[in-house]
Amino acid sequence: MNNRFEKFSIDFVIALGVSFILGVGLMWGIGMLLVNIQERKFEAQIPFQKVVEIGPDELDPAVWGKNFPNQFDTFMKTKDSSQGTPFGGSFPYSKLEKTPSLIRLWAGYAFSKDHNEDRGHFYALEDQINTQRVKLVSQPGACANCHAAETPKLIQSMGWEAFNRTPFNELKDKLHLGTSCADCHDPETMDLRITRPAFKFAMEKRGVDLSKATRQEMRSYVCGQCHVEYYFKGEDKLLTFPWDGGLSVESIEAYYDANGFKDWTHKETKTPMVKIQHPEFEMWSSGLHAKSGVTCPDCHMPYTRVGSMKISDHWLRSPLNNINKACQTCHKANEQKLRDRVITIQNRTTELLGVAEESILQAMDAIVAAQNKGVADDKLEEARNLHRKSEIRWDFVSSENSTGFHSPQESARILANAINFARLSQISAVKAQN
Repeated sequence: MNNRFEKFSIDFVIALGVSFILGVGLMWGIGMLLVNIQERKFEAQIPFQKVVEIGPDELDPAVWGKNFPNQFDTFMKTKDSSQGTPFGGSFPYSKLEKTPSLIRLWAGYAFSKDHNEDRGHFYALEDQINTQRVKLVSQPGACANCHAAETPKLIQSMGWEAFNRTPFNELKDKLHLGTSCADCHDPETMDLRITRPAFKFAMEKRGVDLSKATRQEMRSYVCGQCHVEYYFKGEDKLLTFPWDGGLSVESIEAYYDANGFKDWTHKETKTPMVKIQHPEFEMWSSGLHAKSGVTCPDCHMPYTRVGSMKISDHWLRSPLNNINKACQTCHKANEQKLRDRVITIQNRTTELLGVAEESILQAMDAIVAAQNKGVADDKLEEARNLHRKSEIRWDFVSSENSTGFHSPQESARILANAINFARLSQISAVKAQN
């Protein structure tokens, strides 16, 4: 009996001791959690700690990064060139090697000599300086508008006209930084801002008052400063966005036709051609995401948490490499289903692009055959005009970096018309031979 009582007493004391230790541990854990919560609440009340003053002319992201280390750390990840996707990403490769038909489609233009997949924003200036398109052809300083952080300062000191018309190779020694925080942010308030005049001029012509833009609108406008279709206007080579009549490919084509503009004369067909650049802003504007209020950063710079702070991830990249934050915030489906949906759209767009390319090449063959038979230029005017129309539309989708995803139905519509115009061009050229 005494033994049992003694064993019970010992077990009770041990259990009491263990309970006490667990209780102390639990209370310590709760206490640390409360302290952590208070620290995070305090962090959240302070948007950033001002370590240095950001001057009005400060361009170096590293200096801005002293006040915004989390944003700077994510921006520096744009140096990573391994982030490929099935139809793009930041992994560099030659598009001419992947699609040799581009060499004929752009025959006589610099893009037929060098056209590569873009790397991340970190390389915006470096890749511009090193492209063969600059080395083979004298490009105007207007090219620096979206490739150099020094652009606003140079425009201020040189003047808009002089900056644009000065050859790029004469300006490049003054250019040292590609993408900068100052491109999109006011250094004093950190508000989003427009720093490139061409976008301001184009929006004014469209009747858009940028001073009344909401923050959500500005989140796409700052991207629209560069991710657009453009051309160099007049002898001063002024960077100009052809948006007077709207953002659709038909409106842009009508603008160019009304101004008698051409980028080059096609080497094979003698057609006056337009080289469409990268109309992401225009294509996005026609899509469901834009109409639903979704901006470029919502997908390409989604919010992420660092401690208690919510920041925009400045690792600008394809949403396919960040589906959880870029897509699943709104779309309640698993990653594989969302990826499959995107790839399906891009596969179908690529298929249509291939049909359009083949159609244009056959139209070109028919025009060249007519030329070789000595058919007069006036009899080939219709075929060449249709060639121009078809290639503008094909290029509008081909050079737009989402491979159809920004606006799937619009991309399909544009490519259907490209194929139709190419076939009409082919028929016209064949008839001209008779």
